[in-house]
Amino acid sequence: MDLFGGIESGGTKFVCAIGTATGEIKEEIRYPTTTPDESISRAIAFFQKAATQGRTLKAIGVSSFGPLDPHPTSPKFGYVTTTPKPGWMNTDFVGRLHTTFPDLPVGFDTDVNGAALGEYRWGVAQGLDTFIYLTIGTGIGGGAIVNGKPVHGLMHPEMGHVRVPHDLAADPFPGMCPYHGDCLEGLACGPAIEARWQQRGETLAPDHPAWALEAHYLALGIVNFIVTLSPQRIIMGGGVMDQHHIFPLIHQEVGSLLNAYIHAPQILEHIEDYVVPPGLGNQAGVLGAIALAQTALTIG
Repeated sequence: MDLFGGIESGGTKFVCAIGTATGEIKEEIRYPTTTPDESISRAIAFFQKAATQGRTLKAIGVSSFGPLDPHPTSPKFGYVTTTPKPGWMNTDFVGRLHTTFPDLPVGFDTDVNGAALGEYRWGVAQGLDTFIYLTIGTGIGGGAIVNGKPVHGLMHPEMGHVRVPHDLAADPFPGMCPYHGDCLEGLACGPAIEARWQQRGETLAPDHPAWALEAHYLALGIVNFIVTLSPQRIIMGGGVMDQHHIFPLIHQEVGSLLNAYIHAPQILEHIEDYVVPPGLGNQAGVLGAIALAQTALTIG
């Protein structure tokens, strides 16, 4: 049985797993994201220990927060680049893995592209060829699969940093993105909810006005993505989306903002099946990393 290593490197936690080619997780650990050295070293130790127990890996995949460099021909391939996360800027993630495991192919992409790939292989995007995976958590990111392949282009999508209308009279919160202030991430990520309302999102009641405002901002972003990429489905994960009562609010807002311009029954009649939570739950990211490992082995 071929085994693959997966690392989901998130803004708040690392998930490391060993899985099969069919997406079955054999072993997994989770721990808080700290410094690059400590976080990556713990991942390496996990795979080294597995090797001593007879779990030999074919490849490793990394799905990481960004921005990052996903292009194998680039001198900065495998780096986390201009991230606002303290201490992580210009971290050579893949280089650390290659030093310890020089014979293993390593796949590398954003956490959201990875999660999208996982959903494409084993989740609610099976059978689709063009869709979006959004994560709403410590930050906001978006991964796109178009014609069955993750979108890269110049680097990779940064959907969390689209600009959305911000009515300062209705919502005087200035936003908290260190680069753009009130971009989508600055207005609607988990820390923005906490800063605006002085409470963590999971402690707010379902009928708290925070959720209508959050749904409004997320719907503005979603509508931009719909009219740009025309995805067949939008999958929304991340800690904020664990509050499932927000989905009906988003459905209503998206429908209202589109105003029947996109004349597709998936949106007009079945939007609850169009904007959906991930089918793989909180394993979407790490399973996506395992899918990246499989791709790296095939390419390598």
